[in-house]
Amino acid sequence: MERAAPDWLRGQVVKYRGRRTPGGMPARLTLPAATVTLIVGWGDPLHLFDAADRGSGGSWYSLVGGLRTSPVLGGYRGSGQAVEVDFTPLGAYMCLGISMHHLANQTVHPDELLGRRWTERLTERLAAAPDWEARWTLLDDALASLLADGPVPSPVVAEAWSRLSARHGGMTLGELAGATGRGGRRLQVLFREQIGLPLQSVARILRFQRALTLPYGSHKSLAELAAACGYYDQAHLNRDFKALAGLTPAQLCGLANQAPLDGTAVVEGSRTSVFNR
Repeated sequence: MERAAPDWLRGQVVKYRGRRTPGGMPARLTLPAATVTLIVGWGDPLHLFDAADRGSGGSWYSLVGGLRTSPVLGGYRGSGQAVEVDFTPLGAYMCLGISMHHLANQTVHPDELLGRRWTERLTERLAAAPDWEARWTLLDDALASLLADGPVPSPVVAEAWSRLSARHGGMTLGELAGATGRGGRRLQVLFREQIGLPLQSVARILRFQRALTLPYGSHKSLAELAAACGYYDQAHLNRDFKALAGLTPAQLCGLANQAPLDGTAVVEGSRTSVFNR
């Protein structure tokens, strides 16, 4: 079950998602994307694994995952339910109230950010709610409370983020500095604090997502796809896909193309996960 963010949360939250998992499903490969995810769950916990060496990343009923530059495998062994909130980076900064570099490539329990028993209180209400619409309302109320007490992003980083995301990562630090009237060093400091990763890393993720979400087969060759998405050449495309997803472009685009059949996650122009068959 999914619901777009209400109008008053647009710009901070992309989407709500509800999951009811029977267990035994293929693990999901969570991909680097320009979103920060809050999961609040009950029933069987979510089991995370390092996608590169299959080492355990622990069991989580609830978590916050920051921007990442590598993939993570996750799945449920038994029956579990959860709600997920996909934040924009600036929305996460406003709701969570911390410097976002602390979350970069990290998974933490929500209580570490929002206070003792915050997760327990919300989980109890979500589990007792009669349907998903009631759960969306509970999330609305919880996020409204967080936003009321949260910090306000810098207008400079908000403008830089808007420009960079609109160009799918296709702007250099120098170009953004010129467009915003701020020095490159200042932009890097703001991105670290309010987005979470260096500007160049964020641009790399946005470019990767652009290549991943163009219609499969819309280009005659990977070289054409690379050129359309701002890569230097096909070798550059291959390197970024292997570094960010651990798969070749053909492998990952093939999995993503199965989305209508297997329910892989799409968030407004980005592919946040695929089933790892």
